[in-house]
Amino acid sequence: MRARQGVTLLTAIGAFIGTLVVIQLWLVAASLEALYSDQTRALLPATLASAALFALNVALLLHARSFDRRMQQESRDE
Repeated sequence: MRARQGVTLLTAIGAFIGTLVVIQLWLVAASLEALYSDQTRALLPATLASAALFALNVALLLHARSFDRRMQQESRDE
């Protein structure tokens, strides 16, 4: 039962990371469009938002890896 919960959690985290990456790609596209049209005021907020999303992605990835290690350790101990 616990293994299924782990798979569900890791799948949800993976889907959330994928969604955040798509948002980051959209921010890059919007930033390039703003840069090419000389609207540089939008670049700093987009950069900060992208950096925040990157930090969140790293945190989620590290959490998923540590959770997976704990699940593997528990399965070895049983």
